[in-house]
Amino acid sequence: MTTYTILMILCGLVIFSYLFDLLAGRTKLPSVLLLLFLGIGLKQAVVYFNIHTFDFTKILPALGTLGLILIVFEGALELKYTPDKNTVIKQSFLSAFFTLLITAAVITALFCYITGQDVYHSLVNAIPFCVVSSSIAIPSASGLSKDKKEFIIYESSFSDILTIILFNFTVRNSHFNFTAFTQLGIELLMILVFALVSCLFLLYLIKNITHHVKFFLIISIIILVYAIGQQFHLSSLIVVLAFGLFLNNASQIPFLWFRRNFLYPVLGHELKQLLQLSAESAFLMRTFFFVIFGFTMNLNQLQDGGTLITGAMILVAIYLIRFLYIKLALKTNLMPEFVIIPRGLISVLLYYNLPDNLKIPQIGTGLLFVVILSTSIIMSLGLLGTRKYASPPKQEFDDV
Repeated sequence: MTTYTILMILCGLVIFSYLFDLLAGRTKLPSVLLLLFLGIGLKQAVVYFNIHTFDFTKILPALGTLGLILIVFEGALELKYTPDKNTVIKQSFLSAFFTLLITAAVITALFCYITGQDVYHSLVNAIPFCVVSSSIAIPSASGLSKDKKEFIIYESSFSDILTIILFNFTVRNSHFNFTAFTQLGIELLMILVFALVSCLFLLYLIKNITHHVKFFLIISIIILVYAIGQQFHLSSLIVVLAFGLFLNNASQIPFLWFRRNFLYPVLGHELKQLLQLSAESAFLMRTFFFVIFGFTMNLNQLQDGGTLITGAMILVAIYLIRFLYIKLALKTNLMPEFVIIPRGLISVLLYYNLPDNLKIPQIGTGLLFVVILSTSIIMSLGLLGTRKYASPPKQEFDDV
């Protein structure tokens, strides 16, 4: 395969992804779903023509991590805090927190029953199935009304962060005792201090960098900060979310010393440029990740009746818990929140970061694919009937 052939394939994928986004806006069919099918189709073509390729699973976690960082950062940059947002922030956090814990408990019990494994191994394998994927949920919420859009962005971002915290905690601690929870509390305190220092440092850089290459440097530093935090098993996605929220709400901080040293007249204009750059970068990472994930899927696993039955049971658990929480806790309209709980990028990342000695053989990528595919299809079908919740045609995101 020549260099020019590779370039044509890469550019073709980006063009297809753009067309899929346009189609998604009209049909409510998630572009991620179309990208997965595109990857599957490419794999069939490669097998048919006997084309040699390398092992794409080696780069999948890196692409997914980049996509996750950029998507959460983009979503945070679009959130403007005002005191009246306290209610939606509280509701979305509690929704993400309790839904995660209850779903993890139910799926853990299911895996214990099906595989015969102990509770600990079943729990660490269940966690990837419990997270609401912000990489799918946030773009899918773009056509909703302002309040519902805010809830989805906050909830999916909180779900990513809380799930990563739970995943890191369970992988490192086979026994949940006082020492383990004390260590978790210290780590969370450290990450909050780390986030505060990082936010001030990055805002200072944005103000003082005069070189024409500016925002890619900032994004690179954010990714570096995330990677350093993860190396020390800190949930550094909190830093990414905090920095986006901090930047978009820095003008509301009343302290004189802060306004004098960190704010400047063109900050609002530059934030729009940073948002545009992060959005387009996230678009690229999401495109390549989901195409490659579809490409690496082994479709023979989908012929296993046990995988399909287990997937169906997981789906029943996910949507039943969602239904009960909306009715009993949120006490709001069932749609469209009921269907916007897709599994996706973060689920794949957590599965690939699970140590081999903790993986349960019966719980593989085939089951993960069934759940991701099914939740995306259910979400697209559900959104087709929720046009009455859509935002006005020309509503911007600046006032969110």
